[in-house]
Amino acid sequence: MSNKKKIINDPVFGFITIPNNFLYRLIQHPFLQRLNRIRQLGLASFVYPGAQHTRLHHSIGAMYLMDEAINNLRFKGHEITQEEANGALACILLHDVGHGPFSHVLEYTLTNGIHHEEFSLALMKSLNKELQGDLDVCISIFKNKYPKKFLHQLVSGQLDVDRLDYLRRDSFFTGVTEGNIGSARIIKMLDLRNDRLVVEAKGIYSIENFLMSRRLMYWQVYLHKTAVAAENMLIKTLTRAKELTGKGVRLFASPSLSYFLENDVNRLFFARNNDDVLKNFVNLDDNDIWCALKVWADNEDKALSTLSSCLVNRNLFKIEITNEPCSGKRIQSYITKYVSELGIDEYEASFFYSSDVIYTNMYNEADDSIDILYNDGTIKDISEASDMLNIQLLSKKVEKHYFSYLKI
Repeated sequence: MSNKKKIINDPVFGFITIPNNFLYRLIQHPFLQRLNRIRQLGLASFVYPGAQHTRLHHSIGAMYLMDEAINNLRFKGHEITQEEANGALACILLHDVGHGPFSHVLEYTLTNGIHHEEFSLALMKSLNKELQGDLDVCISIFKNKYPKKFLHQLVSGQLDVDRLDYLRRDSFFTGVTEGNIGSARIIKMLDLRNDRLVVEAKGIYSIENFLMSRRLMYWQVYLHKTAVAAENMLIKTLTRAKELTGKGVRLFASPSLSYFLENDVNRLFFARNNDDVLKNFVNLDDNDIWCALKVWADNEDKALSTLSSCLVNRNLFKIEITNEPCSGKRIQSYITKYVSELGIDEYEASFFYSSDVIYTNMYNEADDSIDILYNDGTIKDISEASDMLNIQLLSKKVEKHYFSYLKI
């Protein structure tokens, strides 16, 4: 088949050419098109109104960067066959296909701890049957079973194209300029030694900027306190809806949302009902949740209706970030207030506050180091090579406590 040379006008990278028909058919598949109905940053648009971009935008951007990385490595003399290139490009296109509505919210509520990567792999396997084995290499790369390990590094590693795209894209759409990394230069500086990605020494400043940008984006965007408060509200709302459904209350919901409200979809249930779970999962997107919230806002259950109404109308929990956990005495004072003023019991009052920890761990040498290649052939980890960054600080796990609550 001739290549139709489909072109996408991307606001971040300009004109992106879809490399071949195989990848074009993947993008056209319902599994990928569903990602166009899931926002990349979940509820962050409550903070940054421009953050309306979707997971499909991100997947296509990551595909473009993967194509650039493969072409650069080929230019430097490394053999990457067309089958391997297609496998890597398909893998990065499909890496987020297992995300549910509002990203990670589902993992804490409707799917009982099943990680999005498990859904991604299950959907890849399902699609591979449909494509009669065309995704064998893709799945092998995703599982880190493919002999050329650097291909998995490009999909999931300290310097993967996933991060290179989402930092630039999220920076662009939120307007938080600190995330605007030099992705093109980083890719140009990539090389291979001993089947591992290395970065030429002249690219070290771009790597330092990348690591700093990632840290800033986490605290300014991904873990912004208002977005954290909104996500907690949605988790509480879906938890309450699932509880009520379990007690026999009939709630308005799309068929796919009803499936996850009515069933305890844990790993064992998923293994036994794989086809049914996937069928309902791929029909679930942000729209199902918003439609339900609008109707639940008038439900007779005080907890469900209040939380739903607050999310629809952006009356969000107040949130305080501290170095110490909130005291039990203070939490009890809010419970007492909710019981008194809302006419509910103490258990129902627990849906109107949340107290937990947020943390970030930016760089872990043991996990997957960033290796710097010098002209004499020596290789050093960025923690040794950098004279500007304190990698010990960057790699330190930063924990902050939060207390979010409904202000009445």
